[in-house]
Amino acid sequence: MVNFKYRNAVFTGLIFIILFLVIFPQNVWTQEKGWGLGIILGEPTGVSFKKWLNKKHAIDAAAAWSFGSEDAFHLHGDYLFHNRNLINIDGNRIPFYYGVGGRLKFQDQSRFGIRFPVGITFFIREAPIDIFFELVPILDLAPSTDFDLNAAIGARYYFH
Repeated sequence: MVNFKYRNAVFTGLIFIILFLVIFPQNVWTQEKGWGLGIILGEPTGVSFKKWLNKKHAIDAAAAWSFGSEDAFHLHGDYLFHNRNLINIDGNRIPFYYGVGGRLKFQDQSRFGIRFPVGITFFIREAPIDIFFELVPILDLAPSTDFDLNAAIGARYYFH
């Protein structure tokens, strides 16, 4: 069963991104090195990590709390591909990303699933910070097959 409980988080995230692009279009740029540590808000909510492997590939992970129908601790990790040519606003290329990863959700009956994240990332020119928004379809494989949808916004500080 699809969990659309978080559609308000999706709409809030989209509004946040649109306002950010309208107010600060000249401050958006792409960054392609280093590792970032920050927060992820939505489903799940917690600590986020990202490591750039090169200009097009990165890995990300989170240790977070899932506030779904059953509260649970959540771990995930993804391999991400970035397309820097798809979104271009006022000469600023905004990376669109997609990938595949895994999720462990620790609850009464712990779950394991495959994640398919899709999102966009903004880098702030004056600071080593990114802001991201993502939608993540999840196919749970154990203990039973189920489909879920996560959505989150977040920010990370990058260390070089």
